Amino acid sequence: MQVVPYPHVRETLYTEQLPNGLTVVVLPKEGFQKTYATFTTKYGSIDNTFQVEGGTKQHVPDGIAHFLEHKMFEEPTGDIFSVFAAQGASANAFTSFDRTAYLFSATGQIKENLSTLIDFVQNPYFTDANVEKEKGIIGQEIKMYEDNPDWRSYFGLIETMYHKHPVHIDIAGTIESIAKITKEMLYDCYHTFYHPSNMILFVVGGVNAEEIMELVRANQNGKSYGPQGTIHRYFEDEPASVKEPKKVTVLPVSLPKCLFGCKEPDQPLRGTPMLKRELAMKVLLDLLLSPSSAIYQKLYDEQLISDNFGSEYNIAEGYAFSVLGGDTKDPEQMIAMVREEIDKVKATGVNAADFERSKKKKIGAFLRLLNSPEAIANQFTQYRFKGVDLFDILPVYESLTIEDVNELLKQHFNWNQMAVSLVTSEAK
Repeated sequence: MQVVPYPHVRETLYTEQLPNGLTVVVLPKEGFQKTYATFTTKYGSIDNTFQVEGGTKQHVPDGIAHFLEHKMFEEPTGDIFSVFAAQGASANAFTSFDRTAYLFSATGQIKENLSTLIDFVQNPYFTDANVEKEKGIIGQEIKMYEDNPDWRSYFGLIETMYHKHPVHIDIAGTIESIAKITKEMLYDCYHTFYHPSNMILFVVGGVNAEEIMELVRANQNGKSYGPQGTIHRYFEDEPASVKEPKKVTVLPVSLPKCLFGCKEPDQPLRGTPMLKRELAMKVLLDLLLSPSSAIYQKLYDEQLISDNFGSEYNIAEGYAFSVLGGDTKDPEQMIAMVREEIDKVKATGVNAADFERSKKKKIGAFLRLLNSPEAIANQFTQYRFKGVDLFDILPVYESLTIEDVNELLKQHFNWNQMAVSLVTSEAK
């Protein structure tokens, strides 16, 4: 077991890679009553074309990673949620673009719940009948999201940005794509991406690291996994341009929902350079568009935005884009005003005092996050799969300079790379 101290945040990680390839990470939090555990695979909605070293190249239907996540909770003896509930734990799971996570939180019976988590994720049970049944359940979920204005505006924006990269495909897929999923496909994807060497088990809370490691070692020693070669993921070349400048979706809404943002071409970064860009962008969006910013106040005074106006930035290997906007009575005027004000800042550079304030604000938010085992658990594997540790964030934040942010401001807000997604009750 490797002990990795992070004195700057007063945390210590205990890590070990087991003989079968599974990475186990434990973060003890003395005095904390609640424990969170996540069992995560580096497998998400974008991983539709892949090949295991020595095997054949495969292409699977859109939405299969999410479908697989749903099916993992079904056991021959029944639904695994009832087992967690009987042990006083709350369990859940989620699928994102690039990972699938299974998790529980509990204040007691931690060892029992951890064993349950590991065992059910490592014991798939798919039948022709339960796969067909699930298609109807997920089909209803897809229809529900099709009627959700916020979801449609968000994915509508990504659809306008990307021509070929699968990030533009809804995580759940489509009713047509999930209809093609078979039991055999699920097992193929499971055995490819749920091999221990592609997974991380992370435990945070009031636990003893050595006791957790002993439990996991014993659990894995009782199971047989052969070695697996490297997983190769294939993506078509993505054009630098946005697919289309604007997408309009007609749904019954009281106010139009307008999201817009810029697509960054050819995003090859990984590890610390990717983290630095992500954190610099978070600082930049905060100083440009947070409720205390001049742009926000001007939009609010003009009654062009409501309290749900916001911004975010997404970056991973192969894609990066910003998302800005919210409800507005006049989408075109809102976009025009944001562009005008950002161009003014681009011409002069960001204000030094604003930069320092936003940087300190983000550092403070990160330090508060470390008091939440849930937040730590949900973010740890996200960053580990990108080649960095969650605790690398603080020194990278501290290293950011105003020059970094000004350079990113000029690079990112290229209006030729802008796309717009509008959800309105009237066709336009």
